Amino acid sequence: MPQKGRVMKTHAQAVVIGGGVIGCSILYHLTKLGWTDVVLLERNELTSGSTWHAAANIHGLHDSTNISRLQHYTMSLYKSLEEETGQSCGVFQPGSLYLAQTEAREHQLRLQAAKAKLYGMNFYEVTRDEAEQLHPLVNYDGIRCIMFEPEGGNVDPSGVTNAYAVGARQRGAEIYRFTPVTATEAQPDGTWIVRTPKGDIATPWVINAAGLWGREVAALAGITLPLQPTEHQYFVTEAIAQIEGMDRRLPSVSDRDGEYYLRQEGKGLLIGAYERDMRFWAEDGTPLDFAHDLFPDDLERIEENMMRAIDRVPVVGHAGIKRVINGPMIWSPDSSVLLGPVPELKGYFVAGGIIPGFSQSGGMGLMAAQWIVEGEMKYDMFAWDLARLGDWADRAFTKARVQDQYAHRFKIHFPGEEREAGRPMRTRPAYAHQKELGAVFGLNYGWEHPLYFDAATPDSAGFDRQPWWHSVGREARMLRAAAGIIDISNFAKYRVTGPGAEAWLNAVFANKMPSIVGRSCLTPLIGKRGGIAGDATVTRLGEEEFFVVSSGMAERYHSRFFADVPLPEGTQFESVTAQMCGFNVAGPKSRALLQRLTNASLATEDFPFMRSARIAVAGIDCVAIRVSFTGDLGWELHCQAEDQLALYTALLEAGQDMGAGPVGSRALMSLRVEKGYGSWSREYSPEYWPQEVGLERLVKLDKAFLNKDAVAAVMAQPAREKLVMLAIDNEACAASNADATGGEPIFKDGQGIGRVSSGAYGYSVNQSLALGYVKGAQAGDRVEVMILGRPHGATILDAPPFDPQGTRLRA
Repeated sequence: MPQKGRVMKTHAQAVVIGGGVIGCSILYHLTKLGWTDVVLLERNELTSGSTWHAAANIHGLHDSTNISRLQHYTMSLYKSLEEETGQSCGVFQPGSLYLAQTEAREHQLRLQAAKAKLYGMNFYEVTRDEAEQLHPLVNYDGIRCIMFEPEGGNVDPSGVTNAYAVGARQRGAEIYRFTPVTATEAQPDGTWIVRTPKGDIATPWVINAAGLWGREVAALAGITLPLQPTEHQYFVTEAIAQIEGMDRRLPSVSDRDGEYYLRQEGKGLLIGAYERDMRFWAEDGTPLDFAHDLFPDDLERIEENMMRAIDRVPVVGHAGIKRVINGPMIWSPDSSVLLGPVPELKGYFVAGGIIPGFSQSGGMGLMAAQWIVEGEMKYDMFAWDLARLGDWADRAFTKARVQDQYAHRFKIHFPGEEREAGRPMRTRPAYAHQKELGAVFGLNYGWEHPLYFDAATPDSAGFDRQPWWHSVGREARMLRAAAGIIDISNFAKYRVTGPGAEAWLNAVFANKMPSIVGRSCLTPLIGKRGGIAGDATVTRLGEEEFFVVSSGMAERYHSRFFADVPLPEGTQFESVTAQMCGFNVAGPKSRALLQRLTNASLATEDFPFMRSARIAVAGIDCVAIRVSFTGDLGWELHCQAEDQLALYTALLEAGQDMGAGPVGSRALMSLRVEKGYGSWSREYSPEYWPQEVGLERLVKLDKAFLNKDAVAAVMAQPAREKLVMLAIDNEACAASNADATGGEPIFKDGQGIGRVSSGAYGYSVNQSLALGYVKGAQAGDRVEVMILGRPHGATILDAPPFDPQGTRLRA
């Protein structure tokens, strides 16, 4: 800590704002990566806000593999941090028991146990007898499955925070307490001046880790963060005789179906809950004079949760309450942290909205430091990237989502689940008509889009096949037999014009841009470490005009990469995602359907695969690209948004007597898996190298492009694993009524060899399928895919089961 009277620094490599556990962890990890000229500014004492009163439970397993990795890193870090700094973290690791009351929770826990085995983590099933030995105060009646995590437990919030601070100071960092930030001013050269009452600091990086004040600090830089604080309560009982008589600490209990958490605290128990009758706090801004404050007790709100805890651990009902903690937490709309550089600004990093802070603090600090120092994180953490949300995530949406997330904190987040809170959001002109046709909608980067068309079968979510599985199957089979019309308006769309358009695109993307008007190409976008940061279809519409189509959910994420390459003079790049809509018309009769609506020849010799043209369809000007994510014969049609409804109506009418109709995104998922096509954030990720995903032929090392040196270095190495396609035994899937969805471990001869990236039932090939990454296996090998956490036999395929030669695609 700087000594009293010492002059504050005027320059630093980075300035961290906020002295909670996350801010101190980021500071510590910056110094571990070699940045020692760094500063942390705290408006009050370290731990002020929400850190000091946290329950500070720690656990390793998460539904996300990468978050599990970071939580395990965090848990192991605390012990080494104590040794390194001499500062106690107050680590207690008596283990954690996970209880499943429902079939769905059992599926979740068994999947996590399978992942633990794959990644060498300590999480396994125990019998009731073993559980009773571990925690004799728990009533295990009605429990279907019990898992044990030996390293689970809790830490001391102040101890951990101060250990990070000591570790950072030992490496040269400086921490200034009682130093509020009054302004953050962007400079013309992209650096910042951070102003405080004690002086100003010039820095290339501002790191907003201000916790409860994250919104206020962001506003100093003109940023609006979608965050909302709530109240949260837990209580600690008086000493319990049975615990006083024990010579060991009891494991914590995770009974998420009961919607509470419970662990030992002293010689009593700590019990917390996320009640349905939640309370927002500080909706108009966090008070600046709030520090180590709490709210009045209101245990009536969590009475139902408490009664469930008493049913499970009866001694709670006879214990007195020693103290109640009712303090604030700050949430994002999906309860995950907002992490990363703000894409629209240079050198401004955010880490806000952290809920399980003490399970994730180390991993989060490491990822933030890697991103700032090295330009990219080791892991794909898009689920944490603030770029997953845009300005469409307004105050009303944020409040509605936070209310839902808090009240359903322990509800399982199922694969592909859609939640209704805060919706509908952004809609397109065809929305009302699609609803009339029976569309059930999902949300993609704020846009409502059809999942499937069967309003009589409401959406639902689970690890197993849902009632809409049959509805999706009808759409997929219809498209393969005749044609389908898929709304692809939520794809990101960009226009690049001007004399430097081709040169700029060649400098951004790894493939060579089309040199002839009317040609298209597929191209990877390369990350800082040489991985696949994105993929796009680039079409040349004119001598100085290009049209780019890419992932809609990644639009703000990809804007960082586009900003890394300066535009040549006279060249313009603009997003037209909101101004344009699109449809994919695909299937064996798609040509005949479209030919009814256009005078342009769609014959193969006139309009071959990967070609494009501006044509009129039903009198509406469209950019037509002969490509289809279904892997079938098809065209993408992109029109102005105001023409979407008219084009949609014309397409549906033209296809009606052919047996064609509307198709949703869930059927598209099945169709693209049948063809073996990868998708961004599943198969394509910055973690994977081009030769691992089958895209190496699209990386042209004979030209300059963004992050070329990095990709050249990784492509000179052998693939660590390979993307493969698997046919999963239909009998096993029928017996479990489930298909792979993504994340399931893959084993061969009892050894973990990989994991599923995408899974779906292939309706037109009558086969349960998966895409996944494996090592030490090849086509023809028999493996086991851990669907629902249980082994399902599968065979690695040498070709996709649908149109392996591409005959229909190019017909």
